[in-house]
Amino acid sequence: MQNAILLTEKDVRAVLPMPDLIVAMEDALAKFSAGAVTQPVRTVLEVGADKAYFGVMPAALDDPPALGAKLVTVYGKNHDRGLPSHLATILLLDHATGALAAVVDGRYITEARTAAVSAVSVKHLARPDATVLGIIGSGVQARSHLEAIRHVRSLSDVRVWSPHALHREAFVFEMSEATGLPLRSVPSAELAARGADMVVLATASHTPVVSDVDVDPGTHIAAVGACRPDQREMPTALMARARVYVDSRAAAGKEAGDLLIPQGEGAFGSDHVIGELGELVAGKVAGRTTKKEVTIFKSLGLAVEDVVTARLVVDRAQAAGLGQAFKLQ
Repeated sequence: MQNAILLTEKDVRAVLPMPDLIVAMEDALAKFSAGAVTQPVRTVLEVGADKAYFGVMPAALDDPPALGAKLVTVYGKNHDRGLPSHLATILLLDHATGALAAVVDGRYITEARTAAVSAVSVKHLARPDATVLGIIGSGVQARSHLEAIRHVRSLSDVRVWSPHALHREAFVFEMSEATGLPLRSVPSAELAARGADMVVLATASHTPVVSDVDVDPGTHIAAVGACRPDQREMPTALMARARVYVDSRAAAGKEAGDLLIPQGEGAFGSDHVIGELGELVAGKVAGRTTKKEVTIFKSLGLAVEDVVTARLVVDRAQAAGLGQAFKLQ
């Protein structure tokens, strides 16, 4: 049996620049929406008394040839243990034989590909003159989204809010130093969102973190936090007045509380979703039609994003001599 390769998060970071990842995600989204990807909606288990999240996400595609699955967990109490709340491992299999090809740390891949996909949404849906960014959240997704969005829009003002003042102040200091961008901490979600051209919702909240009146006409929202049918980051009125796009219609119909809860209230039907982001990339659905429309990209995350990213990482790591080879037999 051929050697497999083990790649750590350090290896992954060394070969995965954000601009390249944005391009790879744009292509993966288009192929997914074109039916060129075999991928079921993820299987989710609740674990233990705390109902921790365990998801299994397989995907396969022929071009580029990639086959694999991500195993992802969300344990809310991990921060008390000094561990990330979100952990993941990606298994890649040889597309031709089914043999194990690689075991790749998926924590950073999940963080980075989520932000890269949001950047694709910004590229295609935010106004071309958008420069003001509001970020609600100050964790790893806030960090990666700032890194990704700055590659598709020039940023003149970045407002950051999260419930913990020390966390957001530390985030602003760290990312100002790292990026040279004009970041500032604001004392409320309202102040982060109002007047912003783009808003990132990257929270662990199960209830809306912005109100409808906080979002100005012409804003684009990338919402990546709530990923279960009983969770939401946005209120019904905001969802109802926006042009809404998703990564997967099938997944959104089962997992996106931001859509399912308003549908349950009778605010709108499933046809309120304009289309998948991959359809927008391919020109199969229309994007923003006026400067004053609010557009929303509701992200849930796709297995193909993880598998394509892992395939890219493995190819580059092998070329660079990174990783540890091993055999199971």
